[in-house]
Amino acid sequence: MSIENQAQQVIDLVRAAGAMGDLIVDQGESLSLKASEGELEEYKVSSSQILGLRVIKDGKIGTAYSEAVDKNALNSLVDQALTNASFTVTEAHERIQLNDNRLKTDDAVLCPAEDVEIEHKIKFSLDMERNLVAKPKVKSVPYNSVQDITGQRHVFSSAGLNASSKSRMCVAYAYALIEDGDKNAMEGAGQASRLFADLNVNDLVERAYGNTIDILDGSPVASGHYDVIFDEEMQASLFQVFSMMFSGKSAKDGVNPMREKLGHTIADPRLNIIDQPLNSQGFGYSLFDAEGIATHATPLIVDGVLNTLIHNSATASFFDVVTTGHASRSPKSTMGVSLHQVEISAGGATSADLLSGEYLLLTDMTGLHSGANAISGDFSFGASGYLCQDGERIRPVRGITVAGNFYEMLRKIALIGKDQYWNWEKSALMPHVRFADIAISG
Repeated sequence: MSIENQAQQVIDLVRAAGAMGDLIVDQGESLSLKASEGELEEYKVSSSQILGLRVIKDGKIGTAYSEAVDKNALNSLVDQALTNASFTVTEAHERIQLNDNRLKTDDAVLCPAEDVEIEHKIKFSLDMERNLVAKPKVKSVPYNSVQDITGQRHVFSSAGLNASSKSRMCVAYAYALIEDGDKNAMEGAGQASRLFADLNVNDLVERAYGNTIDILDGSPVASGHYDVIFDEEMQASLFQVFSMMFSGKSAKDGVNPMREKLGHTIADPRLNIIDQPLNSQGFGYSLFDAEGIATHATPLIVDGVLNTLIHNSATASFFDVVTTGHASRSPKSTMGVSLHQVEISAGGATSADLLSGEYLLLTDMTGLHSGANAISGDFSFGASGYLCQDGERIRPVRGITVAGNFYEMLRKIALIGKDQYWNWEKSALMPHVRFADIAISG
């Protein structure tokens, strides 16, 4: 039975019960390889399919999921969702959108075909681990992986919606453990592309080794306040940790500190942040959200002013605004909101200006979630990186703590660079931002 036929059976049963509903179908195929001590330790090929149903009847919402797709399983899926709905309270704002769109991504762009033999992928995995462990002082490569992942999502609804997207992601990463006497360090590097042929094992090995050996001799700096630049990975991670500040759902739940600050200046006037779901270079590309609403670029912060929160249909209804196309739901979860692909607009600072004088370049932070309070904005992370002067790395730095308040930090921007960079997972596109007067404990 085709996916469309399975969905039609489910939707027909929902309608027959006097309810409305939408159905998410997630499918995936993946190859995962891992090497250890010159041998292939893991060779895993997997495929999956899971259906997640949301029903609304008499204002009550119920969800259920199934990994089986036979007729009986689909009947049970609908029965379970309706039963679960009967035990919930009435939700005034959540509803199935009156949306009969037909949306489909371009497979040639997001899921390009490629003829790469499995032997080549295995060789890549083995070479990555062997070449890295052969470097001076490298004891092992405890974390490494080569993956080729294809994912597909379908969204159907009782209103006639039929949306589908398909994407491919090829990933390689490796982390080296270096030991030298009583000193040790572990860092790594990664690559991601839609084509396996674009991955480069030599580049990855050299970057993973360089990142690790560079910090081996790191030591703390004196405690004080420093200008700080986060590298592409850390900056993207930092903004992700505090992304709740844009959430219409957390605002609805009363835990978003930005709820009352729409239209107010919350950051340096040079800061512009956009959620950019239709940039196909990134792996956060989304043609539609979990409700099948077509997405679009959403300016979040404009010239330092909070322009909008992100919404699904329920949070939009609560605040009497239009949904921004940020509904988020897995087959097993209830409806939420999430950003697609964050972009910070390029600033005006040249590289020479951005990297002038003394500053800290932070390349790794620990405790990103446990050390952050998204409501207050307070954070405290262990960090490592480099003490720099006029663009030159003076010495590696380890064993420091960076602390402060993220929301205050948005107002303490010294410079925003002209050039934008993807983090290696290609989920965020940002220039380097130089933050002033950040507290560092050595």
